[in-house]
Amino acid sequence: MSERRSLLIISLSRLVADARVLRQIRLFADRYAVTTVGYGPAPDGVVEHIQVPDEIIAWHTDRRLLILRRYQSAYDTAPVIKHLRPRLEPGRWDVVLANDVDSVPLAVTLRPPAGVHADLHEYASRQNEESWRWRWFVAPYRRWMVRTWVTRAASVTTVGEKLAQEYRREFGVEAGVVINAAPYADRSPTPVGEPLRLVHSGAARRNRSLGLMLDAVRLTERPVTLDLYVVPNDPGYLAELEEQAADLPQVRFNEPVTPGELVERLVRCDVGVFVLPPLTFNYLNTLPNKFFDYVQARLAIIVGPSPEMAALVEQHGLGVVTPDFTAESLARALDDLTPEQVAAFKAASHAIAQEYSAQEQVLGWARAVDALAARLG
Repeated sequence: MSERRSLLIISLSRLVADARVLRQIRLFADRYAVTTVGYGPAPDGVVEHIQVPDEIIAWHTDRRLLILRRYQSAYDTAPVIKHLRPRLEPGRWDVVLANDVDSVPLAVTLRPPAGVHADLHEYASRQNEESWRWRWFVAPYRRWMVRTWVTRAASVTTVGEKLAQEYRREFGVEAGVVINAAPYADRSPTPVGEPLRLVHSGAARRNRSLGLMLDAVRLTERPVTLDLYVVPNDPGYLAELEEQAADLPQVRFNEPVTPGELVERLVRCDVGVFVLPPLTFNYLNTLPNKFFDYVQARLAIIVGPSPEMAALVEQHGLGVVTPDFTAESLARALDDLTPEQVAAFKAASHAIAQEYSAQEQVLGWARAVDALAARLG
């Protein structure tokens, strides 16, 4: 190929902090002329970046139009879409990679000659289903997006097998799976510490029930420390957590770090923890970045009985699956752990680190986008 094909990657997120989108950019930047659309500064390696101003809120939509179920008008008049449409010339890019359902209608209307690949990070129509307002007004809008626009994408991927099965069942969308694997880290497990060093990374969102871990630290009879690397998505909730942990000197709230720096921080610990009560379909079937960050850091892993995570923990002997999503069960799991078990779990993470690395998993995107580009000869 004498001249690189052009690829537009759209994500209505802050790209330099979006680990999944950064993996896409790194994958394609050497072989395609990559233009990005999203919030924040230009990521490394792109030929052009079309930045969405921070004052434009990605999810803002005319509620009246949602209530009236005038979904196409609601989408077309959304501030972020109104901002981007005049800045994106239809037909300019050979292939468009659209991240999450909200960007797919925009991508399809750009009419890339080789087609659109949609990468769906969540099960779109059940994302915030714990809220009745969301179920009544937003969920039907999301279902419309999938039925009307995602079905027009040439190919689709999502983050886990359970979500792929549900997209197939509800919408007839055939989605491949690209898990949220972190880049391979060439390292070995560290010795098990005393006290046992627990860690959790992710977003400080109220519906993630992070206080459960603080309660478990308070309940457990074994000496532990807990390091939290959480992004302050909800500063008020983070302040509540810090207040809840005021009497727990063994709990440390650390400044959030970039995806590229995170594994280097995690490796100082012994056990990655993620017990997420299943408030939504997406939460029940989550298989998040942090799980694979823990693997690359060669940690033992404790999770609740979330099917996707539990299956990997049990299949590979990575750690412990608690019987339910309570602080009491997490505390009992900590009480029962021996240093020898933790060492074995860390060794198991080491054994699968290559297989479950981004370098292996992103091949699903490469195959999909390359197949579209090949249509152009």
